[in-house]
Amino acid sequence: MLKNVQPFVAGYKFGSLGVAHNGNLVNYQTLRARLEENGSIFNTSSDTEVVLHLIAISKARPFLQRIVNACEQLEGAYSMVFLSVDKLVAVRDPHGFRPLVMGRRKNGAVVFASETCALDLIEAKYEREVNPGEVLVVDKDGISSLCLLPHQQRKACIFEHIYFSLPNSLVFGRSVYHSRYTIGEILADEAPVDCDVVIAVPDSGVVAALGYAAKANVPFQQGLIRSHYVGRTFIEPSQKIRDFGVKLKLAPVKAVLEGKRVVVVDDSIVRGTTSSKIVRLIKGAGAKEVHMRIASPPITGSCYYGVDTPSREELISNRFSIEDTRKFIGADSLAFLPLERLRKLLAHEAPTFCDACFSGEYPVPPRELKIKRVGDFVDDGLNGSVESGWTETPKEQVLGPAGVAS
Repeated sequence: MLKNVQPFVAGYKFGSLGVAHNGNLVNYQTLRARLEENGSIFNTSSDTEVVLHLIAISKARPFLQRIVNACEQLEGAYSMVFLSVDKLVAVRDPHGFRPLVMGRRKNGAVVFASETCALDLIEAKYEREVNPGEVLVVDKDGISSLCLLPHQQRKACIFEHIYFSLPNSLVFGRSVYHSRYTIGEILADEAPVDCDVVIAVPDSGVVAALGYAAKANVPFQQGLIRSHYVGRTFIEPSQKIRDFGVKLKLAPVKAVLEGKRVVVVDDSIVRGTTSSKIVRLIKGAGAKEVHMRIASPPITGSCYYGVDTPSREELISNRFSIEDTRKFIGADSLAFLPLERLRKLLAHEAPTFCDACFSGEYPVPPRELKIKRVGDFVDDGLNGSVESGWTETPKEQVLGPAGVAS
């Protein structure tokens, strides 16, 4: 729905205010219900609109304090940028789940973005990250930094390095390209197999595939061609049409695959349906063997901090063993990046990354036990429709023993 498209702009007592938000609020439903009880009217189904309402009803007089008061009521992930008539304000949640960086253009203009590659596009120089819990204010007097939100241990989303961010970005102080290349090397070390060619599921699997091929000393080739002119298949009305969309989006190169033992590197497996289609596509092009290598650990839990993964019952790694998953997708072998190797790669920074979708260790337990509605997700894509509804999840599926989120 277009009305959910950001940035949101609203008028209130003290003027116009715009906001852009990356993340997900785990207490959104509670906040919205309370606001509606007090007469607030919502125009969208986005959790971002809640923030605007909280700012508008704040009793604090200074604009900055209104933002802080609103953020103190939020739980979950938020990297936000606000724009008023005379101020640009950037805020990051105390855990720093989602990235937010500051840059400066040649004319001195200060800019904020989720990824450093966005700064490159506008010829802005990267200066630094917005720290977790930090509020940065840009106005005619310059830049002010205020740490007004409670300090927590950083829990940066590791999926930014596995899937979301572009390889040419620096995210959480690390090169995304280097992370993915090294993961590919680890996969080749952990799960070697006799093969003739290494290919990637474009685009997010490419760099990991390059690392795998280099470590295994096997040629990397473009065995799957992605069409950039086909829309997202998750918006199609039926599964049959969505399945056809996968064929339109990915085309096998028979000259690369025919008669070959093929290693296919992908970033993740979520529901498994796309992986099974990819295996069929490659075998249909004449491949002798298809070996799937996944550049992330098995996803066994839903994400509540901004990655639109399905409910746990839809996650294939939550339901099946690796061997049963292999049989489901039809591959000759299947291997995932071990979680312990991922943490070893992160070294001393491992405790500062969130890997809840792999480990079940949620830094901020989901209070409302809400997940996206079953059927709002297609294949293995991690992009859900913005206007998706919500459904109740049994408490035992979210909270493990002693109330620990799992």
